[in-house]
Amino acid sequence: MDEDSRIVALEEVPDDGTFLFTVRDGFDTKEAIIVELSDAVVAFENYCPHWTDIRLDKGDGATVRNGELVCEKHGATFESDSGLCNYGPCEGAVLEEVSITTEDGVVYLTDERYEFENQGPSGDHDLSSRGRIGFSGN
Repeated sequence: MDEDSRIVALEEVPDDGTFLFTVRDGFDTKEAIIVELSDAVVAFENYCPHWTDIRLDKGDGATVRNGELVCEKHGATFESDSGLCNYGPCEGAVLEEVSITTEDGVVYLTDERYEFENQGPSGDHDLSSRGRIGFSGN
């Protein structure tokens, strides 16, 4: 595998949480998370489909309860293997998968939409209040 697509050693992915990394899509960066399953690892974009500015992993690992990812904002739960929301306001929605593979104990990015940027958060977070009430300033 290409060393530029190397994300992390498999042993560094937590058994009961997520590993956060950043990918680049042209000029934009996006965060993604790796989830370890019993026999594989999967990766998803790091946002809740209900409100896409809500990150599942805020930098210290997403909550994983009974094998499901949990959105701490509204309590939505997602199947760790498929990303399907099986409870909450976005029930039926699916987390956007990011293609990865493992080779010789290392996780690599294989998704042709993205280039690996860095481990951890993107640093491109808007620190505004995140209010959802429109304000025209008039």
